[in-house]
Amino acid sequence: MENPLLAPRRLNEPVPFAALRPEHAGPALDEVLAANRREIAALLADAGEPGWDRLVRPLDELSERLSRVWGPISHLFSVCSTPEWRAAFNAGLPKVTDYGLELSQSEPLFRAYERLAASPAYASLNATQQKIVQDALRDFRLSGIGLPPEQKNRYREIAMRLSELQAKFEEHVMDAIQAFGHHVTDESELDGMSADARQQAAEKAAEKNLPGWLLTLDLPSYLTVMTQCRNRRLRETLYEAYATRASDVGPQAGQFDNGPLMEEILALRHEQSKLLGFANYAERSLATKMADSPDEVERFLLDLAQRAKPRAEAELAEMAQLAAADGIATLAPWDTAYYSERLKEQTLGLSDEALRPYFPLPKVLGGLFSLIERVYGRRIVPEENVPVWHPDVRSYALLDESGQRTGSFYLDPYARKDKRGGAWMDECQTRRRTAEGLQLPVAYLVCNFRPPMKGEPALLTHDEVLTLFHEFGHGLHLLLTQVDEPSVAGINGVEWDAVELPSQFMENWCYDRQTLSGFARHYRTGEPLPEELLEKLRGSRVFQSGLSTVRQLEFALFDLRLHRDYDPARGAAVLSTLQAVRREVAVIQPPAYNRMPWSFGHIFAGGYAAGYYSYKWAEVLSADAFAAFEETDFSPETGHRFRDTILANGGSRRARELFEAFRGREPSIEPLLRHSGLLPAAA
Repeated sequence: MENPLLAPRRLNEPVPFAALRPEHAGPALDEVLAANRREIAALLADAGEPGWDRLVRPLDELSERLSRVWGPISHLFSVCSTPEWRAAFNAGLPKVTDYGLELSQSEPLFRAYERLAASPAYASLNATQQKIVQDALRDFRLSGIGLPPEQKNRYREIAMRLSELQAKFEEHVMDAIQAFGHHVTDESELDGMSADARQQAAEKAAEKNLPGWLLTLDLPSYLTVMTQCRNRRLRETLYEAYATRASDVGPQAGQFDNGPLMEEILALRHEQSKLLGFANYAERSLATKMADSPDEVERFLLDLAQRAKPRAEAELAEMAQLAAADGIATLAPWDTAYYSERLKEQTLGLSDEALRPYFPLPKVLGGLFSLIERVYGRRIVPEENVPVWHPDVRSYALLDESGQRTGSFYLDPYARKDKRGGAWMDECQTRRRTAEGLQLPVAYLVCNFRPPMKGEPALLTHDEVLTLFHEFGHGLHLLLTQVDEPSVAGINGVEWDAVELPSQFMENWCYDRQTLSGFARHYRTGEPLPEELLEKLRGSRVFQSGLSTVRQLEFALFDLRLHRDYDPARGAAVLSTLQAVRREVAVIQPPAYNRMPWSFGHIFAGGYAAGYYSYKWAEVLSADAFAAFEETDFSPETGHRFRDTILANGGSRRARELFEAFRGREPSIEPLLRHSGLLPAAA
């Protein structure tokens, strides 16, 4: 029987997800890697002068061939992480990593790129193609191409091991979440929890043949307890389990401990950076980012902290006063989400649960799609009969003004067993000009919202609406690209500290009156969100902005210093580094058992190592970009300029250059401070 991962697919034919099985992964990967190696050998045996069509384009073809096999495998590992798919991914990961290192450390390939860059043919390349060649030469050097053989081998050993450790880190977090359940048999313990949330907890218990209710650590369940339950002891129980997941302490102490993995990851990153001539991994990380140095990043973060901390302290005092009225003398971390919600109800007349009925997912999607048509001139329509990996998944097509299909995306919205937590966008395929025609971009959009009750739509909190718009912003960066070279199309080739610009930009629309009015409607009555609530929701943008800002700064400074200040003689110093950062910027100190880093997948399993600051860095850009819309009264022309300047160009030009082309000047921090309510009051 033909392996569906290897079966020929017509241009833009969808991935046959319904036919894919874990046993297809290994044979398909082995066959593609072997074929690619043969073709690379033949390519390098060509005695002619390397040119675009004799070097870069053939390598792109081979990269695409591998992506067609490995992309679905790694995606299914994240969204259907059964033991079988996990085994298939773990068996394939070292093979793919080894192949990538083989290419990035290939002297003949490097010399071919060098010859191309020095040849007369280089001058005839367009600016995008020249950037691709220069980026490739940079990446060769960052992969140890210039090292002597012994050090090059060591670099490769480190890279292989890091790949394995980072995958294991993510597995441990997933396993810890799946393994935990707090069983409740007395309904009075759930006082304050909404009826829908109770029903879902009851359904989880029933799935395990338990009476009563089962509370878990998947985010919708956890946040429901932390924001709604009056039972302080229950909140503390869930907080301790969440704050210690995948660690050496807490209810699962040692079962999925990521501590040894973090130690090794940090040591290996440092050693690898030293091999390349960097003082530390933070310097290595910034070699491909907008920021010039770790010290520049630290100054940026500390400046924001200085602006935000006084406001955060005042916001914390407000919550403490509210808690004191309930007899709580000292506000604890398991109290903050609960009293934040109570304070929002008291001061703004808002609550997540009261707003939920006005944010049914189908209406939110309709509003999002209408916004895309209004701002960018692109229409989104559902696609039928597209193979998917789960019944909840839907596929949508993006159409231009003439009705021509220009891309598509999968939406996988709900939390479920064997699915990685969080929300993300990933590339299924990117735009690419081929001999057959134009390959269109395809995105994965994955969230973990509370699943709908039977016969009802899923109801989102406003925070979840923000999450959906955020991830869709990443998707638009991929889907609206007009670049035909895959290595710089969409999100590819974009400096990491600019990659959050389109996503954070999209969050601004979740407070925009016209946009909210278009989709915030009660799921039963169809009534629009009352004007009073709409205005309060828009005003909530600055609610506890100080606390949310210092929280992000805590994560970013911890990440930066952990990698910048690593000392092999001292070891990782994870907790002491975190405690020092918290003393400097945090306004509430967690208990000693808190093990936040043990589940900090962004920096230990994702692409944000020594780069978590990117969220705040890019937020400066996104707020300033949205200010351009405010200044032009949301003119359609501004939307089209943003589309054609920022989104269409992907990584074909430097991010700073693209931003300045859109804005007509360098970025300003003032719009971020204004949108966040962090500007000092006028005299």
